[in-house]
Amino acid sequence: MRTVAWNILVLWFALLASARVPNKCSAPSEYPHTRLDKKYTSRQKYGIGEKAYYACAEDFSPSAGSRAVQCTVGGKWTKLTLKCEKKSCGNAGDLPNGQFQYEGNSFLGEKVYATCNEGYTLKGLNYMICKKSGWTGEFPSCEEEATTCSTPAVSNSVSSTGDVSVHRVGDIVTFTCSQGFQLDGAQQITCGPDGQWQPQPPRCLPAPDKTQLLEEESGCGIPVTSKNFNANLADKYITMTSFASGDKVHYVCDVGYVQEGGSRYRRCIRGKWTPLLLKCGRKLCGSAGEITNGQFAYTGVEFGDTATAVCDEGYHLVGQATRNCMSNGWDGRVPLCEAAVCAEPPEVTNAEMEGRQEPPYTYRSVVRYHCRVGTLTGQREIWCTEDGTWSAPAPKCKEITCPSPNVANAFWTGGHTELHQHRSTISIECNPGYRRVGMSTISCGSDGQWFPSLPKCIRTSRRTYWRK
Repeated sequence: MRTVAWNILVLWFALLASARVPNKCSAPSEYPHTRLDKKYTSRQKYGIGEKAYYACAEDFSPSAGSRAVQCTVGGKWTKLTLKCEKKSCGNAGDLPNGQFQYEGNSFLGEKVYATCNEGYTLKGLNYMICKKSGWTGEFPSCEEEATTCSTPAVSNSVSSTGDVSVHRVGDIVTFTCSQGFQLDGAQQITCGPDGQWQPQPPRCLPAPDKTQLLEEESGCGIPVTSKNFNANLADKYITMTSFASGDKVHYVCDVGYVQEGGSRYRRCIRGKWTPLLLKCGRKLCGSAGEITNGQFAYTGVEFGDTATAVCDEGYHLVGQATRNCMSNGWDGRVPLCEAAVCAEPPEVTNAEMEGRQEPPYTYRSVVRYHCRVGTLTGQREIWCTEDGTWSAPAPKCKEITCPSPNVANAFWTGGHTELHQHRSTISIECNPGYRRVGMSTISCGSDGQWFPSLPKCIRTSRRTYWRK
């Protein structure tokens, strides 16, 4: 009688110990810079062996680790190893003869500004923008400022440049002495690369015979210029065919060009026109605008240049791609970059779809499938790709069953059927006089096998007492 009571007491303690082991997990924990997939945000309980999946938060990208955590024996989740880093464009590169000043840490949407060293001038836009495709916009450059020469002072003379105060390298100045004076030196001098006139400016000395009358100066014909000046004679002089000595004409820059230096005047002196020193440069249009989910590729930002719109990955262009820099600015309008659109995701028999929405399904839209019956085979999650197609075919729901859990000298509770479906859970207990080795609660796994493995029931030992 004592032996029977002892066996019952041992069995009771074993049952009590197994009942205290949690066989479910609560909702998964939160981790920095991550988010739990929508499928798992509303659930509160998970069975042993079940998994939950995480993704990186917006503007963060995965750098290492796994997305999954699993509910283990004892009701604890495995640790999440997924690492998420803030999306960044990094270093914009080196700017010769200048440097970049960053708006922040090179994160999406931030700008980097270009500044040139002393003695250099910035060409192009002064900034670039960090986008998903990297630093976008025209890469700036710093060009050396042009060397200049000061105005040469020659007393008792008239110069061809009039009142111009600064001359660039290559500019030519022609001198004509006043009446009663004669030239001593070169009549024409050129601004050299070292900022000095070559040769030295001349002098106008008194003529040996002041009483001698200067020879009557002849007039000039129509002034002619080469095409590379990007300038034309002003309209008021076009119909004139002859000009008297001392007459002066002026030029205007062509459409799309502006005066950048030199004198716009020419003078008729002793039957010849003084050289035209006018410098006409292309008008500046600046930025062609900013495109959401795209950017412009520039050939330049001056008159005659173009800006062509390029959309980011997963977006297509709506509107005219190219804008032209005209005399009054960029023509046309800033185009749009719209996301690619996929057809409605396919239905799957015996499955529920998560992420369903009102059409359209745009680029990177995600849907997930969950089987009501059976186990999912194929991709659980599909998304709309950049070319407007789904990333993979829809999965299927395949029914998986486990064999009858036949354990000698035992009985089970929780579903006496011939076929046990995936995730079915039963409890196995040993008959009186036997003790269990292994877990009492087992579940039908996705591979058609019981998890954990089936327990065993071993007969308890007996002691025989002999009376003398």
